[in-house]
Amino acid sequence: MVAEWSTPHWPDGVPRAVSGYDRPLFSFLDEAAAQHPNRVYTVFGGASRSYAQVKEASDRVAHFLAARGVRKGDRVAIFLPNLPHYPAVFFGILKAGAVGVTCNPLYTPQELNHQLKDCGARALFCMDHPRFYPTTVKSLEGSAVETVVVCGVKSYLPPLKGFLGSLLGKIPRAERYESGHLMFDEVLRKAEPRPPQVEIDPARDTALILYTGGTTGVPKGACLTHSNIAYNLTCIKEWIRLSHEPGAPEEVQRPGYHTYLGVLPWYHVFGMTCALLASSASASRLLCVPDPRAGTPPFTEVLKLVQKERPTLMPAVPTIFMAFTNHPHLQQYDLTSLMGCFSGGAPMPPEVCRRFEERTGAVVFEGYGLSETSPIVSANPTNTRQRRIGTIGFPLPGTDVKIVDLVKGTDELPRGQDGEVAVCGPQVMQHYWNRPEEDERVFRTIAGRRYMLTGDIGHVDDEGYILITDRKKDMILVGGFNVYPRDVEDILFQHPKVAVVAVVGVPDAHSGEAVKAFIQLKPGETATVEEIQAFCKENMAGYKRPRHIEFRDALPMSNVGKVLRRLLRNEETAKGGAGDRAA
Repeated sequence: MVAEWSTPHWPDGVPRAVSGYDRPLFSFLDEAAAQHPNRVYTVFGGASRSYAQVKEASDRVAHFLAARGVRKGDRVAIFLPNLPHYPAVFFGILKAGAVGVTCNPLYTPQELNHQLKDCGARALFCMDHPRFYPTTVKSLEGSAVETVVVCGVKSYLPPLKGFLGSLLGKIPRAERYESGHLMFDEVLRKAEPRPPQVEIDPARDTALILYTGGTTGVPKGACLTHSNIAYNLTCIKEWIRLSHEPGAPEEVQRPGYHTYLGVLPWYHVFGMTCALLASSASASRLLCVPDPRAGTPPFTEVLKLVQKERPTLMPAVPTIFMAFTNHPHLQQYDLTSLMGCFSGGAPMPPEVCRRFEERTGAVVFEGYGLSETSPIVSANPTNTRQRRIGTIGFPLPGTDVKIVDLVKGTDELPRGQDGEVAVCGPQVMQHYWNRPEEDERVFRTIAGRRYMLTGDIGHVDDEGYILITDRKKDMILVGGFNVYPRDVEDILFQHPKVAVVAVVGVPDAHSGEAVKAFIQLKPGETATVEEIQAFCKENMAGYKRPRHIEFRDALPMSNVGKVLRRLLRNEETAKGGAGDRAA
């Protein structure tokens, strides 16, 4: 048993332990369909699918896969954006006893080929699209994929929109199809809604392989069991407590009350668990957003969707909150339906949080996690009384976090002292797929229990709130002083002209490393290096101030919305670390 986390601010009403998560992951869908068959699950392009419809489709997918020879433990890849097919495909894979492998829909053929071969996928679901489908075809060489299912969107649109889209050629389709590849609608029509009888051991059987490490090195597959993810869903149901009427006390999510904005990609663990799966666990609606950047200017279409469909919950990364608050036409849209917004994936700058809450009325509660932890490790309370902006809150019920030394990763450090964050809990992955050397690198036994080293540096304050200082690999050493990029970034975000900023260490002959800031200004704004220098001089200690400042039209981002510091750092290393302007 994990000792209760020591804090006087534990969120009101949230239990210190949860149970009931030792269950197959698809049982959340089946339970919602049994209790609320006619409630809407997915919304896409103005058309909706009920829980009963999605459940039946998942049963047919499972029957189809079994008929194609897919057996328990086989891997099945999903190469799709956030389309309404996704829940039926994913749950169907699990009902067949297979393991889902989510693939970034923006992968090149070479990247997808590597992932398919690495996991040994036997089947693949892809989108009917002039770019995605040819990528699929090119990626199959040398892989074990025997079955390819092509998912078209026409049948998931309202009848008139589907008819007009076909007539005008606006519905995406591939130019040609390879012999033997199957169409999703035909697969569902022919398969029976009768999944095979497969015995699932939730605590041991892998449900999902998520590839991680793409921002820091060669991607590796984190193997998550049914119970790993079901634990996170159980905690989400207990943790998120919002007031459903003005002035009413906070309570757990009412079944069917909420609408999730699916703005995060579902191939990524954050979007998968906290939107696609969390919505099914509470019989909520899920808005399918294949491309949140759509529109002119970018993100216009998703703002229109928020106004039209009135979502109440939005899990998102900080860059999406930034995009909303910096949108030049934000005042034209009503975003007041948003009640609770879970921020994760990267540190949330306090200034961005403040602006977003001012403009929407929502409560932003920052959390922390990794692909290897299904993903949530800790979260802030979901009320403004106990939430503390700039921290990642407290560990989930039944989870323990230790701050350990940066060398061995086994010696626990006192509160207030920075060290590496280590996690032990029901959400921590089994292992990496075929990477025992990586398992040895990240797992430690501490006080007889198995902890995973996260690679993040942080500490616990006197009141029990956890703070992430930065990534271990991103720390900058300036003349013997530790500089954490996040500290500098949080200050620069307070400048009224700054939209996005990334800080990295670059080689320096005098101090070993120097701080360099890459800045993307808000639309229509201009600034000088001298202006930023003066702001830094006024707001941060000398050793933290960027010695080099570079303005860019855009900063490199992962498909989840994380700024890729690694790419910026590599650029500087390649050219010897010379900054554009010295501060």
